[in-house]
Amino acid sequence: MLVPLSWLAEYVDLPADPAVLVERLTLAGLEATSIQVFGKPVPPGLRVKQADAGLVWNAEQVVVAKVRNIARHPNADKLKLVTMDYGGAEKTVVTGAPNIAVGDSGMKVVLGNAGTTYYTAAKDGSRTTATLVPKDLRGIMNDAMVMSDYELGISEDHEGIILLDDNDPPPGTPIVDVLGDIVVELDILPNMARCLALLGIAREVAALTGSTVREPDLSVPVAADTVTGKVQVAIADAALCPRYTATLIRNVRIGTAPRWMRSRLRYAGMRPISNAVDITNCVMLEYGQPLHAFDYDVLVRRAGGQAPTITVRPAQAGEKLKTLDGIDRELGPDHLVIADTVGPIALAGVMGGAETEVTDATTTILLESASFDPVSVRKTARQFNLFSEASTRFSRGVHPEVVPLAARRAAQLFQRHAAGEVLAGCVDNYPAPLPPQVIELNRSEIVRLLGFSMLDEEVERVLTALQFTLEPTLWGWNVTTPPHRLDIQAGAADLIEELARVSGYDRLPATRLAQELPAQKGNPSLAGEDRVRDLLADAGLQEIITYALIGVDAENRLGYRSGDESGALVKLVNPISPDRSVLRRTLLPGVLNIAAENLKNTASVALYELGFVYHPRPGEKLPAEPRRLAVLLSGRRTETAWDDPPGEKPAQYDFFDLKGIVDGLTADLHLPQVRYELARDVLYLHPGRSARWLAQDQVLGVFGELHPKAAAAFQLTDRVVLVGEFDLEAMLAVVPERFAYRPISPFPPVLRDIAVVVPETLSVEKVRAELTAAGGELLESAQLFDVYQGESIPAGTRSLAFALTYRLADRQLNDKEVDKAHQKIEGRLKHVLQAQIRGK
Repeated sequence: MLVPLSWLAEYVDLPADPAVLVERLTLAGLEATSIQVFGKPVPPGLRVKQADAGLVWNAEQVVVAKVRNIARHPNADKLKLVTMDYGGAEKTVVTGAPNIAVGDSGMKVVLGNAGTTYYTAAKDGSRTTATLVPKDLRGIMNDAMVMSDYELGISEDHEGIILLDDNDPPPGTPIVDVLGDIVVELDILPNMARCLALLGIAREVAALTGSTVREPDLSVPVAADTVTGKVQVAIADAALCPRYTATLIRNVRIGTAPRWMRSRLRYAGMRPISNAVDITNCVMLEYGQPLHAFDYDVLVRRAGGQAPTITVRPAQAGEKLKTLDGIDRELGPDHLVIADTVGPIALAGVMGGAETEVTDATTTILLESASFDPVSVRKTARQFNLFSEASTRFSRGVHPEVVPLAARRAAQLFQRHAAGEVLAGCVDNYPAPLPPQVIELNRSEIVRLLGFSMLDEEVERVLTALQFTLEPTLWGWNVTTPPHRLDIQAGAADLIEELARVSGYDRLPATRLAQELPAQKGNPSLAGEDRVRDLLADAGLQEIITYALIGVDAENRLGYRSGDESGALVKLVNPISPDRSVLRRTLLPGVLNIAAENLKNTASVALYELGFVYHPRPGEKLPAEPRRLAVLLSGRRTETAWDDPPGEKPAQYDFFDLKGIVDGLTADLHLPQVRYELARDVLYLHPGRSARWLAQDQVLGVFGELHPKAAAAFQLTDRVVLVGEFDLEAMLAVVPERFAYRPISPFPPVLRDIAVVVPETLSVEKVRAELTAAGGELLESAQLFDVYQGESIPAGTRSLAFALTYRLADRQLNDKEVDKAHQKIEGRLKHVLQAQIRGK
């Protein structure tokens, strides 16, 4: 919420230093997200972005002036000569402003003299600064200008100059004293919804600084005539509309709101429209109570000349309403509407209807002030995408006791600034008044929750400043909640939170724990998860986090069957959208969606996600939540570099890059008895380019190239995508608690190669296992370095070439020992695998 400090100062005395105010509000839960300064130098200590600092309006150069005469420019039809008094001196300036005319006089404007810095539009439409210098305008020397909101940096409006009110300060007054302001944007959290009102923020400031809130005087002259018999109000369901009031104001003159009101609305982020609209918006910002004005004569006409009856009810199926934005909207029972005997005239708490809106021809207004069910307003606003200042406040809750206060304040402003005549009384339908909320607050409970005691005087000061009513008891106080608070729940916890918050979290005394900390225990599962994250980051992968909620069809794109009918998915009872209706069983849909979006703007991605998946458990209310690890590679293997060969396609990630990451996890986690198998049965993987990862005969996961059909389903058809999904629980279960280091042999190795011809269906792992078994302790390693298929070997076979390393840790091997071991390996391969040794 944008809070102009000059407006806030009407209700409470502010600290002289704005930086102190901003800091205290932030520590109390009202964080300042940005600060804009208009016309003034930035106060010391106040953190303001350069773009938000604005121009400083020089007190000697930019002043209030009163127009004495406006004449035609002798040499230009569209220009005018404005003669004005600006504090004992007279000046004539040239202007083309469309909102003043030849012959006008008496209005007050803003005069900028030579040397004034102002904003102007650059050729590209951006805003830039310029300095006013004397120059000839069609034969008349001009050394000043009448200023617009755009030129002063107040808004983007430069269709006309600023016109001040007659009761604004006299000519010669620095305009910074009239329009200068500091606007603080506060982040209002849901539990602080009362601060979506300037009076709510003023109460917070008063409690924080020890000041007193000055609430508006709500007295308003009323006509002899009353509202009785001129309108009736009915509420179909008090749960949907706890309170509804209707006030009648006649002989209204629709026009422009006073300058002070327009300025406040601009600084608060709202566009001034007319006095009727601006008054309702002004009161909404002041009290946090949205209002709506209907054209009463239109309602009478719809009622056939009789007194209209306003009914708050759910819409009937098939009813339609053209809203103020000109769109015909089809309504249903889920939408709360304001209706008369003909049909809906407004969406309750969201938007009014076009037929009954206030226009320039309106003379009598029916002013609505009401309280609506937050859930109903939120659902309607979301369905029609009609989020506004009003729906935001209603969706967070408006206390019914605020309803008549805002109505009286608006009636007062209509009487003062729209020449309205307020009829005596109002129709107030309040079917179920909320009883006063009284909470028992004991001193012992304060000590229990805060860990220390507070002086009675401090408790009473804080709560009284927040407008709670306290009645002392033997053990503490009975506290009555003020009528504008909906966030205080039963029990003392919320009251004690208010004590800590307003007293200052930064001022709470430090205390020691009552007992010593228990012995610290490790968490192997969490440590293992962090270790996996570190290893993947070291391998160059970036972590992503995706939604656990997905749509039913998300997994179908991977080749899964829906499972929805068989109950294999965990479904939400009340999903926010069809795309977030079930809990995921696999991480891959989210990872693939992220990759597809990123590959639109980058040449490669290397991603991983570590998160929960959800599997139903028969007979259990809650699903199992095992952890999974998903890895994805696609695109260039290396970054673009200056020495890339011209005209050649850069090397791309392939299956062995992904296998290298898996091998890295195997080595760094010291996983025992690891092997790989073909994985032809995984629906979303290419049947010839995929593998299953096992340790101690436990499946840890699968990985490989994404199947073309699955790739097409995720818009990844023009590239190779490598994916893997692994069971983190199974991985961590086989990680040894301890592992032994093998000493490095000081003796040189003996290196031999062997190439064997085997059936192409025989796995490398099987051949390696026989090599290792035959080589015994002499064989240190066997690394595959070549695979060959061609005319020189029989069809249906392939040649596998291994680099063998022979070495012992305690002595040097001789040639005879190595020859004997090598012959043993050849013999075993021939006998067990029926292999042919190439070269023999």
